[in-house]
Amino acid sequence: MTGYSRKHWDPTAEGPLEGIKVLDLSRLVAGNMLSLQLADFGADVVKIEPPVGDPLREWKEEGLSLFWKTYGRNKRSVVLNLRETADREAFWTLIDGADVLIENYRPGTLEQMGFGPDALLARNPDLVVVRISGFGQTGPYAEFPGFGTIVEGMSGYAYRTGFPDREPVLPPLALADMIAGIYGMSATVTALFARQQGKARGQVIDLSLLEPIFSVLGPEAGIYALTGKVKERTGSASNTACPRNVYRCADGQYVALSGSTPAVARRIFEIIGRADMNEDPRFSTNSERLKHRDLVDEAIGAWFSVRSHDEALAIMRDSGATVGPIYSIADAAVDTHFTEREVIVSLDDEDHGVLPMHNIVPRMSATPGGFRRPAPALGEHTTEVLAEAGVSPEAIAAILAGTAQ
Repeated sequence: MTGYSRKHWDPTAEGPLEGIKVLDLSRLVAGNMLSLQLADFGADVVKIEPPVGDPLREWKEEGLSLFWKTYGRNKRSVVLNLRETADREAFWTLIDGADVLIENYRPGTLEQMGFGPDALLARNPDLVVVRISGFGQTGPYAEFPGFGTIVEGMSGYAYRTGFPDREPVLPPLALADMIAGIYGMSATVTALFARQQGKARGQVIDLSLLEPIFSVLGPEAGIYALTGKVKERTGSASNTACPRNVYRCADGQYVALSGSTPAVARRIFEIIGRADMNEDPRFSTNSERLKHRDLVDEAIGAWFSVRSHDEALAIMRDSGATVGPIYSIADAAVDTHFTEREVIVSLDDEDHGVLPMHNIVPRMSATPGGFRRPAPALGEHTTEVLAEAGVSPEAIAAILAGTAQ
């Protein structure tokens, strides 16, 4: 862990979203991804957690709560039991001064709690309410559980992932949640900008997990409507561009290669000693190469199979081909690009001394984000945040007594 650029928490660090107050009622990944982006760039994100805490705290690796330490950074934690009168009143006080509220209850639950958008916007007309759910606030599936796994299956993503002779493959991470979180951050900042420009006051953002991941699959709907074709699984190959695949080298390591432009495809054939393929009608265009993908992969695979990983990469890169290694985190951890560009950084951690995590993304030259505080302990800032909002000491004492575990 000592090879990464060392960063330090700086409570005075500012960002372009300085002054924006966010209440995050969400649980697990999508909402935390959204609020992480806002927090990294200076927004004051307050996690409103129940007495048992956000379940993300319990996503552990060998007993270590590293998901929370990463996605809880730059946030503050307040514990409120929204079934209790004093806690509900304190929540309304927080709403008065908030710019954004994020929630991911099943559609209709927020209304049942008495905190539906109509009530929230009546109380604070400038509030941006982000509602995250699996399938959206409307439609036949609105009330279905909204876990990313289900959405990744129904979106068409899993159908396209894997090899044609095997079962569809779900992603090994919370992909639908992550994509929705990034879309949600974009929508939230857009709503705030619209408010600043006087084009709107507060509004409701209906953010499903389904639509963002569906949108990144490309023109699937148009292809199906106009051609009647359903794109099938192709393993690591592509049914859009060829050559494109993962190839095994002589030493058992793998590389990824893409020839998605005509010039690069021609160059690859020249590098592997098959310039003749450039004159063969079966390989002269991308459409024809796709029809004869097995022959393309056979030729390229044969070239890689007799060369070591490092040798093949050097030859391909020196010749201008688009090729790269297949990394595990162990490989990325020692790659000089990752360290010199600070893709991974180390931050002070009270439990582990230092803790590596991904840097703030993206990089902004004039208004960068900053590392202000580590992920909070459950309820660490309850007194601080409620006092700032104007909740009385007596009410805070009652809340603390009622939420103590």
